[in-house]
Amino acid sequence: MHEENKAAANGCGKIRSGAQNGAALLALMEKTGYSMVQQNGQRKFGGPPPGWEGPPPPRGCEVFVGKIPRDMYEDELVPVFERAGKIYELRLMMEFSGKFIGVCVSLDNCRLFIGAIPKDKKKEEILNEMKKVTEGVVDVIVYPNATDKTKNRGFAFVEYESHRAAAMARRRLIPGTFQPWGHTIQVDWADPEKVVDEETMQRVKVLYVRNLMISTTEDKIKAEFNKFKPGVVERVKKLRDYAFVHFFHREDAVAAMSIMNGKCIDGASIEVTLAKPVNKESSWKQHFNGQISPSSENLLGFPNKEDGTQKSLGKPASLSVRLNGQHSPGPPEVERSTYPIFPGIKLTPISMYSLKLSHFSSAVMHLDYFCHKNSWAPPEYCLYSTTSQDGKILLVYKVLISSIADDSQSYFMPEKLCTTVEDAKELAAQFTLLHLGKHKHFSL
Repeated sequence: MHEENKAAANGCGKIRSGAQNGAALLALMEKTGYSMVQQNGQRKFGGPPPGWEGPPPPRGCEVFVGKIPRDMYEDELVPVFERAGKIYELRLMMEFSGKFIGVCVSLDNCRLFIGAIPKDKKKEEILNEMKKVTEGVVDVIVYPNATDKTKNRGFAFVEYESHRAAAMARRRLIPGTFQPWGHTIQVDWADPEKVVDEETMQRVKVLYVRNLMISTTEDKIKAEFNKFKPGVVERVKKLRDYAFVHFFHREDAVAAMSIMNGKCIDGASIEVTLAKPVNKESSWKQHFNGQISPSSENLLGFPNKEDGTQKSLGKPASLSVRLNGQHSPGPPEVERSTYPIFPGIKLTPISMYSLKLSHFSSAVMHLDYFCHKNSWAPPEYCLYSTTSQDGKILLVYKVLISSIADDSQSYFMPEKLCTTVEDAKELAAQFTLLHLGKHKHFSL
């Protein structure tokens, strides 16, 4: 094999001069008829291609390709990608890497998360403020506070007309450069909305109801949703200011969604949508394998990027849901049933450390298992207390782990107080696992 071909086959590209590069790219444009322009730190090939008629391809048609060697250019990349189909546009950013390339679906995200917003600001005020300093604002999504519906939750989502507009806005809103109402805001990409295939959604017969009053009971919700057709609601599961309403039949759920969306219950205007199923097998593992961003610390009351909740089929709430009124990833649901011990059944002694992770439903037990797996000493829990304004004793645990070899900070303490010892210990364990999970050299 020719040396240059060997280099290309090994993912190293060809070593060429600037003149050779220019000649190769010109030859590519002449051969394909595509144009090529350089802007915003990237070179764009096509978009649209010659002879293209109609609108650009819809969202979901783009893939992101990473780890491309720095000395590889469009004349080598285009023939490779054309094997999969006609290219509408190729945008090339140069970044050195000697590894194999990686390909995944490109997220055409048009939504930003804006945190640390004054809670007394209304949607119109936030919308006008965002339009003053950024371009392409389409909408602002603001959710009312769980306990005081006249206030917001301290964060909002800003929807832009395109991914480019959102990216430019994110750059413009970097903390410290823009302080609306005299506040330093937090800016990040909003987590992409969970996509569930249409076939699965066609089977859903559970409604997700948002913006309820804390005082509204499950019985009241069931009665309200039964009004349009008595007896259609199977059960209701309420978690703080939102609930899951289960129906016996899907057609009744769809009809109730249309009728009840925007209705008033106990003085609160509710939002009703179909609940999205959750992959309960992967949520816990993803949460503690470093696959969430550091800013998504929803265990501490920091909102997850879509209202701080995850629409599910109404499975039992984890501790973090009950404490913060938010859905955060929890351990996989385990079977909680009991079975009789019949005469003659042989019982064998077993260590908890020989079990699988799926046998643990408690973060406290999971943390103990985690420390053992990494050959650390068992976690130590130190309990602290304070008194609330109304005289309640509030509790928090600090977790000490003395065997973290390369981390100077060996203690972890959440910034949330609890009313019970059990909840405080569980929250502290969840918080510790969350932060340990960010260290990829630790074995989870």
